Amino acid sequence: MEKLNIKDISVSYGNIRALSGVSMSVSEGDIVALIGANGAGKSTLLNAIVGLVPLVSGEIDFEGEPICLSKHQKLTTDLIVRKGIALVPEGRHVFADMTVEENLDMGAFMIRDQSLIDRKKEEMYDFFPILGARKKQKTRSLSGGEQQMMAIARALMSSPKLLLLDEPGLGLAPLIVQDIFNKIKIINEENKVTVFLVEQNARLALRTSDYGYVLENGRIVLQDKGENLLNNEMVQRAYLGA
Repeated sequence: MEKLNIKDISVSYGNIRALSGVSMSVSEGDIVALIGANGAGKSTLLNAIVGLVPLVSGEIDFEGEPICLSKHQKLTTDLIVRKGIALVPEGRHVFADMTVEENLDMGAFMIRDQSLIDRKKEEMYDFFPILGARKKQKTRSLSGGEQQMMAIARALMSSPKLLLLDEPGLGLAPLIVQDIFNKIKIINEENKVTVFLVEQNARLALRTSDYGYVLENGRIVLQDKGENLLNNEMVQRAYLGA
């Protein structure tokens, strides 16, 4: 069953076409990777899914219902989040002068039940123990890897059905990146959260994913199972340094 269905969407910034006729889908329960060079339009695609940039043409459906249409924005971003989609943006965008706990509270802005919020926070502290140990610390004092974990935890506070991750490994040491991707696998397999991720480390992204897409100059040029893309000569040459 398709959790997310993107139908022939185009996005422009002024006279610059960022996405052109992009169609793709994310099946329920899968991890799907989107790879491509800087400037290919990957972040634009994620932002379009949550309604942060308007569509010139096309449609985006979530669980069989339209959430973004080209003629007008079907739902505002907060309503899209309420549908069950959460985005961890590139660069994390944490609230640096707030504590870890306060950042997690921001992720639960839709929840009115304080006992549920408290329970969700304890779940996050169990899942990311370093966050529990530092929950009263200002976020600016955390390392890059710890901030990334907190950004993921903040997104999980809303109990999403679909988690969008924009460059979760950006600027982090290889061991930290591997740890974060191990967590992503657990979120997918044990918490039953469908994952759609953008990642510069194409090898790790495809190794982790059930399915993958390659975006070049705003267009999908290749799609296949993650393992097959790893062995594709074009992908190896362009993105894997082979």
